[in-house]
Parts: sequence; C-alpha cells; structure tokens
Amino acid sequence: MPALVLLGAQWGDEGKGKATDLLGGSVDYVVRYQGGNNAGHTVVVGDQKYALHLLPSGILSPGCTPVIGNGVVVDPSVLLSELSGLNERGVDTSKLLISGNAHIITPYNVTVDKVTERFLGKRKIGTTGRGIGPTYADKINRVGIRVQDLYDESILTQKVEAALDVKNQMLTKLYNRRAIAVEQVVEELLGYADKLAPYVADTVLVLNEALEQDKVVLFEGGQGTLLDIDHGTYPFVTSSNPTAGGACTGAGVGPTKISRVIGILKAYTTRVGAGPFPTELFDEDGEALRRIGGERGVTTGRDRRCGWFDAVIARYATRVNGLTDFFLTKLDVLTGWEQIPVCVAYEIDGRRVEELPYSQTDFHHAKPVYEMLPGWNEDISKAKSFSDLPKNAQAYVKTLEEMSGAPISAIGVGPGRTETIEINSFL
Repeated sequence: MPALVLLGAQWGDEGKGKATDLLGGSVDYVVRYQGGNNAGHTVVVGDQKYALHLLPSGILSPGCTPVIGNGVVVDPSVLLSELSGLNERGVDTSKLLISGNAHIITPYNVTVDKVTERFLGKRKIGTTGRGIGPTYADKINRVGIRVQDLYDESILTQKVEAALDVKNQMLTKLYNRRAIAVEQVVEELLGYADKLAPYVADTVLVLNEALEQDKVVLFEGGQGTLLDIDHGTYPFVTSSNPTAGGACTGAGVGPTKISRVIGILKAYTTRVGAGPFPTELFDEDGEALRRIGGERGVTTGRDRRCGWFDAVIARYATRVNGLTDFFLTKLDVLTGWEQIPVCVAYEIDGRRVEELPYSQTDFHHAKPVYEMLPGWNEDISKAKSFSDLPKNAQAYVKTLEEMSGAPISAIGVGPGRTETIEINSFL
C-alpha cells in the first residue's frame, strides 16, 4: 500500500487535522514529521471538538498508531499535558511512538525565543514564542538535546552545559537577563524521562518495516508550504520543512516509498504572523471570513489574517510538493457572497506575473489581479456528493482545480467529521 503525505498548500491552518482524521480510520500509522507545538489542529468528532498541538491527528483513530518523527521538536511538558487531557476524555494514547532522535525544546529555548522576538521590535517575525526556532538552531549548531539524551544523565549534563555556555553570555550581556542554571535545566528534563519512556522508539525502523509489510502510512505536515524554511516567504516562515521533501528527512523514509502527496487548500486564504499576503482583506469581507470561518489560531489564539483564494500560491504548492491531489476545505464559509474574487495573477511594478516571484522584494509589492466568480446562497453543509452542490459552487470548485494544477479529490462543507464530499479516494 502507498505511503501518503498530507500537507498545507497555503500558509497553514487549512484544515489538515480534519483531513488526517478522516483518513485515520483507513491508515495504520499517522506521522508528524516536522514542527512542534506551534502547529495546531482542530478535529471535530461528533459533538466533541479536540484541539491538538503536538500530537498527530491519528491519535483520535483507535486502530491507528500515531508517531512523532525525528524531525519534530518536542516540548515534554506540552506533550504530557496534551496526553493527559486526551486520557481524561477517554482517548487511548498508549499506542503513541516518539522518535528517540527528536529534539527537545528546553526551558532556555523558550526563554531565548521570547527575548529575541521582543528585542526585534517592529522587525519581529511573529513567532509563537514556544522555543521552536531556537531548538532547530541548536540542532543545526549541533548543541541540541535529543529525547534519547534524557536516559544518560552524564551526556545530558554535558550537552546542557555546552548550550548554556553561549546562551547565558547572550542572555546576561546582551539582553540583561539572569543566567540559567545548568542543574535546574537538567533536573527538569530528567523529570520527564520515566513518563516519556513507554513511548520512545526507533521510529525509522518501525515505519520502514511497516511499509515493507504493506501497511498504510500517512505523513502529516504542520504549518504550510508558504511557511517552509526554504520554499516559503522567508524570513516570515517556520524553522523546518513542511513541504513534501520534509517527510523523508523528518521521518526517515526514502522518497521512493511515497506515492501520493495531498495538499490541503482552504477555499479562501489565511495566515498568522507577519509577512507578505497579497490577497489580505482589511474590510467587511475580511472580517466576515474571520467570523464565519472561526479564524483564530488553535495554538496561539491569535486572529488569522484573511483574504480571497490565491491561485498563484496554489500552483506554486503543486509544483514544490509534486501534489497529486487537493483537499479543499471550508467551502461552506463562502456561502452568501454574490460574487467571489479569486486571485489569478499579480501586478508587480506594472507587470502581470502569473507565477510566485522568487524575489522577496517583488512579492512584498505584489498586488492581486482578481477574476470574479458567481457565488451561491444555498446551505451546502448537508451535501453528500459533488452533484448536491449548487451549480455556482460546483463551478467555483472546478475553476480552482483548473487554476491550481491538481485534481480536487475531496471538499469540506462543514466542520464535522462527516461533512465532507469525497470525489476520488485517496487510498
């Protein structure tokens, strides 16, 4: 059976949690391969709503094994709190696996993140302040703490000492903050060791053996394509690779194992944090999208910036990820507009540009070129097939599909688990 990658095709918050959850009953493993607790998913099961921050969405599917891969950065306190919250609600979390090679978000990473972002002032990136960036920086600088280090106190102490040698200099001399004690950090991290031990595994071996046994493995990206550290709107990006290639490095599987890459597209566009956003709305339409769509970050609680659908971004996501399918979410939010603008190109210094500019300067100056599509007023939340949708809604979906460069194989028509139209099976 194929290995599938499911990822965001915009700036994140596209509804990946719902898509992963829908597939969760049909797959054997769901794997988070990058990011940390800066990426939240909301999943609605019946009348129950679950907000997941670090755990893979597959944790809500009884027959599925959820996996936190080596490319994820893990805040132990957040993870244990999330597990406890699900256990209290009757969710079985015992099948969770965590890579021993995943890096730990330490208390000093969180401190550095908050202090440096505050220091940037108007130039701030818009991070969540949860220590994600500094943890990835430690990983690249080879002073990071991994989950497996929690089980060797001597090595853990040496690594914390090495990391704090530099960070304490920065905190005390540049930011006028107190130095952080090595012993305090080591003691806190060791306190998580026994609690995490039942979940720690060689996930690379587990996943490759599962694929050899024809198990179905779904790789779940956090954030979105335009927040990728290499392929996003740098520097207003995350610190990892949510794009499809990140699944291979972040989970330890070869690219030949992956046969389908599914991009999640919202029927309009949102983003959280600073950075360019050509179709952003500052009027009543933008406020209506925010209100009707419930556009508030699951993890951050921040209002999302809202705008019309951007086909330029969708085409870019198709190309960068090698997308084979789209899952279009929140189509129901657009009900009630007489006409719906869709961005088909940009105007940059008087030039029409139909592909994403590689220049950051050009993208900052991009103005959307819109094509107007007729809207609809009918309630679509009960639609079970594509033909159940109003003609104008069908035309909207077909137009987005043609502009985006990959088939739309599923459509979200409401927040619930069952409020989805499946056009083509992902499996």
